[in-house]
Amino acid sequence: MLTLDEAGLNLADVAAEARRRLEPAHWDFFAGGAGGERTVRANEAAYTRRWVVPRVLRGTGERDLRICLLGEPVSMPVLVAPTAFHRLAHPDGEVATARAAAEAGTVMVVSMAATRGVEEIAAAGGRLWFQLYPQPDLEFTAAVVRRAEAAGCRALVVTVDSPVFGRRERDLRHGFVDLPPGLACENMRDTDGRVRTIEMDAGLGWERIAWLRGITSLPILLKGVLHPADARLAVAHGVDGLLVSNHGGRQLDGALATLDALPGIVAAVGGRLPVLVDGGVRRGTDVLVALALGATAVLVGRPVLWGLAVGGAAGVRHVLDLLRADLDRALALAGAARPADLGPDLVAGPDLVAGCGPVATVVGA
Repeated sequence: MLTLDEAGLNLADVAAEARRRLEPAHWDFFAGGAGGERTVRANEAAYTRRWVVPRVLRGTGERDLRICLLGEPVSMPVLVAPTAFHRLAHPDGEVATARAAAEAGTVMVVSMAATRGVEEIAAAGGRLWFQLYPQPDLEFTAAVVRRAEAAGCRALVVTVDSPVFGRRERDLRHGFVDLPPGLACENMRDTDGRVRTIEMDAGLGWERIAWLRGITSLPILLKGVLHPADARLAVAHGVDGLLVSNHGGRQLDGALATLDALPGIVAAVGGRLPVLVDGGVRRGTDVLVALALGATAVLVGRPVLWGLAVGGAAGVRHVLDLLRADLDRALALAGAARPADLGPDLVAGPDLVAGCGPVATVVGA
């Protein structure tokens, strides 16, 4: 059982306790981003520029946070984002995270760079998707996909924003270039037990998405889409969903904040597939704003790692429960009973007029 001091009243409290517990190099690995970390800061700041314009006398009664995603019910529109190296935060690593996500009734996206194998994570129960960096070695990539399928993962989340590694200066200052002894990227083990290094592929193109479609029947979502033109191409190539993401600010520093990119992606997709968003979500009101601007759901990454560092599975569950309760309260106060009730008329900001939606079309939309 977590104490009140450990659990915290909000995610900032959880982060402060996690920072106290983690080794500085590990805290900076989780917290840091590329370059000067402009995009890390911008992801959170984008939510501070939006304001909720609540409706009244709507008779919302008891709220229902459930959504349908890829044809399956999910308990709330908050999912666990793929993040690497959970065993740096807690010995149980991704197994604890999966257990908490299962208890919360939501989806966990397993990172290709997990420090527990996908099979071990799946044994903890719950609904899993698998995040994939397509590797130049197609045979090995196919083998990883087959492992994810065999473990029961229900979708592939293909990261497309990483032709090369971002330059993460916090890690360079610490000399953090590899995992400590005894830890490894378990989903990168070859058939002979050797752990391969994740390779970014600067030659990655749409033909690789078509190749993936040819080797798996799993739904394919693309993670890392910020430009409306790419969203339209994704629809044309038959993908099953998009994740508006800038890799948490860990790849291209100066990339557009995800909330700022969201309306243009939603407009380009035109309701033909689900649009999810990650980056900077810290409050239930953030979730509400993202949903009102067209997201089907949000994903949270760093807060999950903070909870894991503070209390293992119980800490992660606390983070998810905080967001659930905060979203429920925000819905009630905004005059909505369910996520489907939300629309852009409930949000005002620098590019929005209360009750009128966007005042200008996103460039390229």
